Order: sequence, then C-alpha cells, then structure tokens
Amino acid sequence: MLFEVWAPQAEEQVTLWLEGAERPMARDAERRDWWTAEAEADDGARYGFSLDGGPVLPDPRSRRQPDGPDGPSALVRQDTYVWRHTWNGKGLRGAVLYELHIGTYTPAGTLDAAAERLGELAELGITHIELMPLCPFPGVHGWGYEGVSLWAVHEPYGGPEALKRFVDAAHSHGLGVVLDVVHNHFGPSGNYLPAFGPYLTDTHTTPWGSAVNLDAPGSDEVRAFLLGSALAWLRDYRLDGLRLDAVHALVDHRALTFLEELAAAVDGLSAEVGRPLFLIAESDLCDPRTTTPRDAGGIGLHAQWNDDFHHGLHTALTGESQGYYADFAAAPLAAVARTLTHGFFHDGTYSSFRGRTHGRALDVAATPAHRFLGYAQTHDQIGNRALGDRLSASLSPGMLACAAALVLTGPFTPMLFMGEEWGARTPWQFFTDHTDPELAEAVRNGRRREFGEHGWEEEIPDPQDPATRDRSCLNRAERDRDPHARLLAWHRELIALRHAQSDLADPDLAAVKVAFDEQARWLAYRRGDLRVAINLSKEPAAIPLGGGGRVLAAWESVEPPGGDGMLHLPAESCVVLADG
Repeated sequence: MLFEVWAPQAEEQVTLWLEGAERPMARDAERRDWWTAEAEADDGARYGFSLDGGPVLPDPRSRRQPDGPDGPSALVRQDTYVWRHTWNGKGLRGAVLYELHIGTYTPAGTLDAAAERLGELAELGITHIELMPLCPFPGVHGWGYEGVSLWAVHEPYGGPEALKRFVDAAHSHGLGVVLDVVHNHFGPSGNYLPAFGPYLTDTHTTPWGSAVNLDAPGSDEVRAFLLGSALAWLRDYRLDGLRLDAVHALVDHRALTFLEELAAAVDGLSAEVGRPLFLIAESDLCDPRTTTPRDAGGIGLHAQWNDDFHHGLHTALTGESQGYYADFAAAPLAAVARTLTHGFFHDGTYSSFRGRTHGRALDVAATPAHRFLGYAQTHDQIGNRALGDRLSASLSPGMLACAAALVLTGPFTPMLFMGEEWGARTPWQFFTDHTDPELAEAVRNGRRREFGEHGWEEEIPDPQDPATRDRSCLNRAERDRDPHARLLAWHRELIALRHAQSDLADPDLAAVKVAFDEQARWLAYRRGDLRVAINLSKEPAAIPLGGGGRVLAAWESVEPPGGDGMLHLPAESCVVLADG
C-alpha cells in the first residue's frame, strides 16, 4: 500500500518506520514537499515517519493512535467494518439534538457503553446525538478540545472501530450523529504537526497561541489537511454533520475562506453519497453571513449555535449579571423576546461587555429559524463555571420546566445537554489528564487564577484529580425518582408535541409573536395556532392571552383562558395551548 506524508520541513530525507523496519521515502514528482513509499502492511500495523534522521513521529493523518498522541500510528483499513444498518440521513429541520460527552455519559466512559444507552434517547424523542470531540488527547479523560490527531479516534473511548459500532447502533434507533471538531487550535501536548510543516503561523495570534495556518505560506496543504479530515468523518463513519468549534477564531484573510471551501466540499459530498450532511458553527460574531447561502454572498454553513438566546434565557432564569450576561441582565425577558423574533440580540446594538457595538441584523424573512440552535445549557455554559454547576443546582423543578418549554417549543432547533432532560444534579466540571507534569500544574494554577481574578473565593476543583471527572459522570439512578422522573416525563411530552405539531417546526421567524411583562416575569408567544405561556415569577400570573383554546401540555394544572381572555398561570409554571 501507499504511505505518504507532507513534510516541507524535511531537508534531505524522510524515512518510513513500519513495524520496526525502516524504508526510505521518495519525493513525489507531482506534489511539492510530499514523500511516498510503497510497502505491504496489515490492518493495525504500527508505523511513523522520521525526518532527516530524527525521532519517529506519528502520521499527521493518522487514523489510529493506539498508544496515545505520542506513540506510533496504526494502519486502519476503512473497508473491513460491515455496516449492519442502512442510513439515508436526517437533516436539521425538525431535529432535536442532544449534546453528549462520551467520557462522562457513563462511568465506563467508552463509545460501546454509551451505545447501550441509545434507546433512552430514541424514546425521549431525540433525533441527533452531538458528540463532543473524539480526537486523541493525552491521558484518558478530558473534554476533548485539546486533540492533536484530527483524523483519529481517542483510544480509551474505543478507537475507530468503536465509533463505527456506535454510529451503527444509533442508526438502528433512527438517530443521526453529529461530531464536534476543532479546527481553530491544536492541543499543547503531543502535537507534532509543526515538525512536518507550517501548520501554525505567527502571522496571527489566538487565545491558544499561534493561529492555525489558513492564509500564510503553506496554507494550501493545511487547509487540505483540515478539509480531508472533515470529509473523512462524514464519509467513513457515516456521520450526519459536524459542529465547528469557535469559528470566529479561524483567522483567514483569503478571498475564498476556509469555511466557504469546507461548506462547498460538504455539500458536494452530500450530493455524492445521496444523504443530507450539514455543518453547525459555534460563533460569537452574531453575523448572519455565517449561515447565509454562498450564492447569496454568505459563507454557506447550515446552522449556528445561538448564544444570545441562551444568555437571555439564563439571566431570566437565574438573575446572574456577571461577564457577558451583563448585556442581557437589565431586561432579560426583553432579550429573550428579541432573540425569538430577531434571531440575535446583538444585531448592531451596543455591548457593554465588549465596550462597542456588536453583531449584524438578520433578515428574518429570508432566514429559516432551524438554522439556529437554541439551548438552556451546553458543555461550555456549565463546564466553564467555577464549580461546573448545572441550572438544577439552583433552580426549582418548575423553573427547569419553563426552560425546557422555551427551548423545545421555540422557533430554533432545540438542543439539550446530557442529563438536562431529568434535571441531573451531577455537576459537569473542567477535567484534564495531562501526562506532562509541568503542563498539568500550569492548567491547575491557571484555572485557579482565572476564577480568583473574578472574585471567586471557594476552592476550584482540581482538573487533574480523577475525582473531578468522576463527579461529572451522570447518575442514572436519579431518573426514577422525583422530581427527576417528572422532569423527564415533561421533556418527553414537549418533544413529542414538537414532532406532532407542524406549527412548532415552522421556520418563519417573522411569524413568531411575543408579549411579556418584565416586572411580573411572564412571557408568552404564538407559533401558528399554538400559544405558549411562561411564568418565571414565584407568584401566580394573570396573562392577557386571548380567550378559548385547549391545553396541550402544562407543568401545573391550569385552565384555558376564560371569556375575559386572561390565563391564570401558577407560579414557576408553563403551558402550551392550541386554538379552538
């Protein structure tokens, strides 16, 4: 078979190391700075490359790192797995996503263990599982955002074969699978890419140091590396989509941006394989061009996370006003209402957190609502808190039910974070397993310093302590006792309602009508023939909703509005009504 590597850093020679034997590689006559060699090898064979007599390094395009990022690569033949289930794909319209971290979804922390629980998600009504990053990282446990082998699957999770088994099992339950990928930086440990070529550039800087090279000399091959990786996940593992981490940190000044190129390539692969494929961006730019089609002058990604909706909802639920919540805290229900009708809260408005105007107005008449993901909790919004505390740590079951109603009956594509459906009380904390003692200590001290600067005086959980990860594992015993069992039933009811009522899948943001009372702390909105009312107050609310209708779902017992058109909604409660 052919072994090949892009290695412009090599001055004189590149040597293939294969199962202990060395073979010289030749320069490719047609591709600049590429080296190739032919050799017989079986599936699982260990190999690596040595540049100019240096140490043996793993393949940048390695499909498997059985001994971790620092060990040799292993050959993976993609055609050996026999898929048990056909899959025609599922698009985003009408979807309900579920963000899941393999390492804490079960105590075992493996893909196979998670696959055994997929029936629960199908029964809940989930349509797509959004897996947090799976690329190899040092140690056993971590969030996954410090991956270094962008084509491989973390071995402690089960490796590439386990991912195929997981996806196959998901398809057997009718579930699509989305993978979170990180293109904006590489992990600080086990990253050998710079030894091969200019994967990073000092032309730009990012919060993680040197930027990934998307527009400096050598960037053609770096972009091809990232594009190839993205397409491989979708093609070889039959995934339905990718979530792109922090695309605002992809510094790219070329006329054809990497994101446009990636979107076009994914659309091309979708046509080739005959099933829908999509890209979901995480972006803090509040820029509608992110999801505007390329033929209309946009980047052409298919959806984006909507942090503005989250921030408004979070402040309305908790009253918090620190950091970026300050922009939303003055009138949180007005902020929620604005996102429900305009998509973004910041659409050219002043941001006190940034000290400047921010965002760009969205054309709600031309932008389908399902291009935005709406959520009350995510890995970021929980795990980046000092103690990793969920909303359930401070809110009543009624308030959690209200949050669920807003997410699951609102206009955006809803997403839940694992355990949210039963109000899990387990925290989800920041944890690492760095094998480099100096890096481990730097991460530990950096975490303490970061929250100390924000006035946090309590002890910060040690990211390197195995107990931090263990505390973050879900406790499924909660599911069977109240109030968790009641919350789980409520989420099932709302998701079933979303699937059954076409008005809840209506992509027309311009058709959403919202009313609210900031002081009384209630909010109501209409979606077609459906009306949703939320009371966040500790007191009952009288809401002028209009007469008639029938109750489709309610957290507490409530009667439809009478002849006076007033809905009398209990404290910390919510209801969904149908006209007629």
